[in-house]
Amino acid sequence: MRRYSPKKNVQAKAKYTDRFWVAPRVPRGSVEEGSYFAEVLETLKESGIEVLESFVELGQLVIKINPEQNVETLKTLKEKSCVKMCSELSAVDYLAQDGEFEVFYQLLNLDKAQRLRVVTRIKEDQAIESVESIYKMANFAEREMYDMFGIYVNNHSYLKRILMPDDWVGHPLLKTYPLQGDEHASWYEVDKIFGKEYRDIIGPEIRDTATIDRYDTQRFARVGHEVPFGADPELVDKTKTSIEDGYSKTFLTDYTTGSKELENRR
Repeated sequence: MRRYSPKKNVQAKAKYTDRFWVAPRVPRGSVEEGSYFAEVLETLKESGIEVLESFVELGQLVIKINPEQNVETLKTLKEKSCVKMCSELSAVDYLAQDGEFEVFYQLLNLDKAQRLRVVTRIKEDQAIESVESIYKMANFAEREMYDMFGIYVNNHSYLKRILMPDDWVGHPLLKTYPLQGDEHASWYEVDKIFGKEYRDIIGPEIRDTATIDRYDTQRFARVGHEVPFGADPELVDKTKTSIEDGYSKTFLTDYTTGSKELENRR
């Protein structure tokens, strides 16, 4: 069970007190002799697969290989080690750190209930071979990897975007991609629906969900300073609405008066 921690004054305490704290690395263990993982490594060695590194992490075997041997490795694991399922296939962006992508295959042996993780590294402009012929789930997974990271997969049956539109610019899961999208994203729907000639009329899309424009009288209102719907934004600060007109004493409560917290904030 999870260790209980007191919840008293939890909102008054800062969640992160050390801004330079780094999470400890998950411990890695060696492969025990005579275990199923040792048999898997021996099978790969006999098949001519070059294992760059192998270790046990979180109860699963991690195998690092050359990208040119990904198809041969997975085929050997499926046919000789009874690894019948590939549950996940994707990549991790390490371009800024190492100039490479890390492509991983999360595998499962249903008979022995053991998990394996095959990992390889490729350069930014390097393609990788498709494993769709070995695991059918790789069809959509490799398309998603191409869509989100821009990694080309050779010999894929239908390599195209799967989440984003075909004419989308950029790959959203790259660490260099802005969180709210880039300039192309802010104009995509305006250009697609109305056309580029309406950019000056409509304006860019507001992609930040936390943005509140205090001069937007159609979607937002300031409590205690309400203005008529669709009023001229230039008159927002000049328009004064009394509390009696803005609130109904029968159904609503005036929260702008009689609050010590609100007075302190002011």
